[in-house]
Amino acid sequence: MKIYCESLMRKLEFPDKIERIVSLVSGFTETIFEMGHGERIVGVSKYCSRYVNHPSAEVVGDYLKVDLSKLKSLRPDLVLLTTGVQTQLALDLLRKNLPVCVLPLPRSINGVWENVMLIGGLLNDVKSARELVLKWQEVFFNGRETLSERPSAYVELWFGKHMRTVGGLSFVNDLVEYAGVKNIFSDVNESFFVPPLKEVHRRRPKFIIFFYEPEFPIDPYRIIESRGWDWKAKLIESTVECGKNLIHDGPSMMRTIQWLREQIWG
Repeated sequence: MKIYCESLMRKLEFPDKIERIVSLVSGFTETIFEMGHGERIVGVSKYCSRYVNHPSAEVVGDYLKVDLSKLKSLRPDLVLLTTGVQTQLALDLLRKNLPVCVLPLPRSINGVWENVMLIGGLLNDVKSARELVLKWQEVFFNGRETLSERPSAYVELWFGKHMRTVGGLSFVNDLVEYAGVKNIFSDVNESFFVPPLKEVHRRRPKFIIFFYEPEFPIDPYRIIESRGWDWKAKLIESTVECGKNLIHDGPSMMRTIQWLREQIWG
């Protein structure tokens, strides 16, 4: 099988039937399991276990680094990564003659669904991929809040110790807006950026949504108090827990949007 990988700007060759997959992206891992091909996964990142049970799969690393000897010992037919901060890792593995394929970091919910279809193509199972996308779309579209004026929301993401908010070029923006609120920075043509806190205070959104990781816990209530944000806003906390993770782009996003709708609409 020969495919052109736009992310790497080169043609790649894989076996016609890919049987041994190492996935270093938890959303891709969950997608492959959801499509019914979990038995093909032989290696994962340490984060994948949050979203699937894979007792037979070896943990070969995390999002940015791998145990090369362990990875090679698995004899993968395919190593899946994404663009963004994983690009350098992908290039390093490619130089070591590993069968790397890099899918684009999604900038919208449509990008998430496009990656599902690309995975379906790699696994020779476009049918299951399309069925998964249609199921996903039904959850997003059928439950969408249709009020002409949606309440405003501010989203604050803590990537480790780094604070960011969400602009219009991220699937996270789509997730919260399909849940029924209006991201106050949806008109900013960026994915993630340092939030202008004075502007948040000026706009006084009705919902404040925090995401943080367990390795770097924060106290949203103390943060809000320290900033002098004294208007009445409902606080929603998101973590890496499956079905409550705003930044995870796997199929459990369907559960996340349902959970978020419950937080917003009660």
